[in-house]
Amino acid sequence: MPVLAIFTSNAITKKQYDALRPVVKWETEFPLGACVHTCAFDEKNGMHVVDVWASEEELSRFFETRLLPAMKKLGITPPQAKILPLHNANVFAAADRFRAKK
Repeated sequence: MPVLAIFTSNAITKKQYDALRPVVKWETEFPLGACVHTCAFDEKNGMHVVDVWASEEELSRFFETRLLPAMKKLGITPPQAKILPLHNANVFAAADRFRAKK
């Protein structure tokens, strides 16, 4: 079942998030089951990530085998997570400009 994953953290900085990207390589070595990844920082620099995954199992596998080890390596505290069953998702043509390229 597809899921919406919402990750939040007041401890992860933009610099730390950007340091994770080349280590985890989610933009060049696409994780199995990953559909959409988005990240934003609020006015207090709190991190908010919203992902869509094909299944909670694939999300868990990615988290345990790639993301968590990279966070430990870089000394980053994992964010709080909320996983919800996905009810609906739409991806529109304007999203193509954000598509990750191998």
